Amino acid sequence: MPIRQTFFFVFLFSSILFSEQVGFSQEIKKERLSPSMGYLDATIYGIIEGVTEFLPISSTGHLIIASEILENEANSELKKEAVNAYLIVIQGGAILAVALIYRIRVWSMVLGILGLNPSGLKLSINLFLAFLPAAFIGLLLDDLIESYLFGLLPVALALFVGGLFMAWAEKRKKSQELASSRVTEKSLEDLNLSSSLLIGFLQCFAMWPGTSRSMMTIVGGYIVGLSRVHAAEFSFLLGLITLTAAAGYKCFTKWEAMNQYLQLGPVIFGCLVAGVFAALSVFWLVGYLSRRGLGVFVVYRITLSIIVFGIFLSR
Repeated sequence: MPIRQTFFFVFLFSSILFSEQVGFSQEIKKERLSPSMGYLDATIYGIIEGVTEFLPISSTGHLIIASEILENEANSELKKEAVNAYLIVIQGGAILAVALIYRIRVWSMVLGILGLNPSGLKLSINLFLAFLPAAFIGLLLDDLIESYLFGLLPVALALFVGGLFMAWAEKRKKSQELASSRVTEKSLEDLNLSSSLLIGFLQCFAMWPGTSRSMMTIVGGYIVGLSRVHAAEFSFLLGLITLTAAAGYKCFTKWEAMNQYLQLGPVIFGCLVAGVFAALSVFWLVGYLSRRGLGVFVVYRITLSIIVFGIFLSR
């Protein structure tokens, strides 16, 4: 594995291990007993969210692992509910980062909706169709997901199974590329309505934390014939809609708990940290996918799943 990729994943593992060490600090334990999340927790959550949101390794899964370690004191159910809600709301920073990076695409969609850009209108419709399945199923299953799947064991299972699925998708993609170098891969402008819906249905599986929304949508792009770069780009743009809706919904439904247990300063700071690291992550991923594919993320997911299983069994 190249040195940059080695450093990158060592950084991720170190963030998780660092959060575990922080949990044992006497000073931080005192902070856990206070009614609010501090800046240190917000920084850790922001780094993890920003780095992992658009990588196919599950940002929510990583945040749940971190919260299980950081929030290891006996807290009220309402405080746990507030923290779980923040794990979704913090995605706002990543949303802003992608909106700025792909501002030309976003502006073309705005013009398309106004009837001034046909290709922008087509992309907007495709993204909206891809968003619909998650919007419908998410509203139906939100409470069940938070009650039963926000834990170490469900995340570990999703990381492992998702890694196997991603390995299959990458092998399939490489076989197609080797079979014929003359196969023309689709761009975003070539995507049709049925393909967008397929990607949208695959995105629904990512409601299980640890699966990864980015992984399911990138693999969906592979399946419908998008190039690696365009599959990632469609995933990023779809994230603008999906993550905005999810964050807004959590703010609306969990505002009472968040207002009681979370202070505005750390909440905003965590989102800003997430935005900075999300921008770096997006730039890195686009270049990496075009050269090397998803293989390294398969290894990372399976390795992390084993570590999380170990943490779960040791408790």
